[in-house]
Amino acid sequence: MKNYFALVDKDPDSAFGIRFPDIPGCFSAADGAEDIVPNAVKALQLWAEDMPLPEPSGREAIAALPDVRTALAEGSYLVLVPD
Repeated sequence: MKNYFALVDKDPDSAFGIRFPDIPGCFSAADGAEDIVPNAVKALQLWAEDMPLPEPSGREAIAALPDVRTALAEGSYLVLVPD
């Protein structure tokens, strides 16, 4: 089993947005915090039906990406999601 970091953000009056920096185009959303990881797992599973999953990057590599670094500074956070 591999684990991928997902970037989670939330604007006021919106659902949680979930995206995978290692897998451009793979994303999800969740209405409640308790649904973030389950919905992210489903997104990975659906992606893997059509496309192979790449090797996951480590936290340091993900956090060093300019867009991720900016999002983290603005209040987004990373969660670890199993495939």
